[in-house]
Amino acid sequence: DAKVSHVLSIIDPQEPEPEAFRFYPSHERLTLRFDDVVGVYPGFEPPGRDDVKKLLDFGQSLASSGKDGHLLVHCHAGISRSTAATAIVLAQHNPGRERDAFLALLDLRPHGWPNTRMVDFADELLDRKGALLMGLGEYRRALLARKPHLAEIIRNIGRGNELPK
Repeated sequence: DAKVSHVLSIIDPQEPEPEAFRFYPSHERLTLRFDDVVGVYPGFEPPGRDDVKKLLDFGQSLASSGKDGHLLVHCHAGISRSTAATAIVLAQHNPGRERDAFLALLDLRPHGWPNTRMVDFADELLDRKGALLMGLGEYRRALLARKPHLAEIIRNIGRGNELPK
């Protein structure tokens, strides 16, 4: 009923294909498979530059489709990979408004913590000269102002280096 035209699935490498998408009406879909990590760790597959390039190509195809598109982005928990992908696609189509792209997440997904590695690759590929990373920092400061308890959670999951200074 939501008239989803495009689906971006970001799935852990070992997870099976979600059954639900067989029942969606016709749509374009990109599936990326990598773990929600921000570095290289044994036993995990981090997002790579090529993954983010595919994401950007998909975002461009959505814009170029010539119709009103409705993009559904999902990952395992809806916190890190999907929020990064959403902000990246928003920023891709709104150069100079990277901060706004990230701050939109406060309403779209008010508990997200976008994957820094993905944002870093997108910043490079879009030649934004740090604007995406600055937008990410602004988002995190705004989120933590609303929900200061999240800082401890971020530290506990080993991503304390991503907390704004």
